[in-house]
Amino acid sequence: MNVSSIVVQTLPKYLDGVIKALEECEVCDYHFSDKIGKIIITIEGEDVSEELSKLKVIEAIPHVIAADMQMSYSEDELDRHMKVLENADAIPKVLDQDTTKIDPSTVVYNGDLKKKDIYEFAQNTKA
Repeated sequence: MNVSSIVVQTLPKYLDGVIKALEECEVCDYHFSDKIGKIIITIEGEDVSEELSKLKVIEAIPHVIAADMQMSYSEDELDRHMKVLENADAIPKVLDQDTTKIDPSTVVYNGDLKKKDIYEFAQNTKA
């Protein structure tokens, strides 16, 4: 099951009509709006494809300028990430060795440690 929040934008003069259309379209849940034309809704779907088809219904409502997904939650992704965490080592392998033997001049930092396999780096630089 996926749940996504969407910000819908319209002109203030059409706000009430768009809210009414969103409430009646049965593909979303209305939550909040402001006086300048921003509306917060959520949609649910079994998968991304179902959510995208619902988004198209929302975009087709008269006077909707934009409908943009902001946040998304997927139970499938949560399950996948939980399995990775459950199977991970309690102590990362790079920390389970004598790091004093690593030559700091060989460390390459690209602004994101996720882009560098630290374990591979440590294995290649062991003294």
